[in-house]
Amino acid sequence: MSLLDIRVLGDPVLVQTTKLVDDVTPELRRLVDDMFETMYAAKGIGLAAPQVGRLERLSVVDVDKQPIVLINPEIIESEGTIKGEEGCLSIPEIYGDVERAARVVVRAMGVDGKPFEIEGRELLSRCMQHEIDHLHGRLFIYYLSALKRRAAMSKWSKEKEKYPGNVRRLTADEVAAHHHRDEEL
Repeated sequence: MSLLDIRVLGDPVLVQTTKLVDDVTPELRRLVDDMFETMYAAKGIGLAAPQVGRLERLSVVDVDKQPIVLINPEIIESEGTIKGEEGCLSIPEIYGDVERAARVVVRAMGVDGKPFEIEGRELLSRCMQHEIDHLHGRLFIYYLSALKRRAAMSKWSKEKEKYPGNVRRLTADEVAAHHHRDEEL
């Protein structure tokens, strides 16, 4: 497995719509493994293919040590609303309250190539919705009010200087902390 560069706000790949995955190939399985490795090292709970510069309709999530691979995911049921703070590995240090469905049911294909459905509530629901949005070129900041979006973008204008070429490369410290965590598990 290897760590992937994370694309940050300003990279055009983040606002593109992804393409359906037809087959689960060995290359796709490697991508899934690399995405999990990258997500954990960056201390995230979800990561979508566009965030690592890819256009497959694929995301990975892990809430409460339950890794889930979502290939071609679609929300088939939703109910209720819940508001909570969100951040994004592609917009580091920027957070905002976003209203989402409190419960969703997602239909997807797993890494084994078989379809499945999964119900998510609260944090898992929020995470799956956030990652599925990425697959359609939508970012969480689009859900903020105009005033809060302007404030977030103002803060981002200072942060983005840390990411030349709109790429976030995980630091040696982040990688070391991740590997230390693995040794403890």
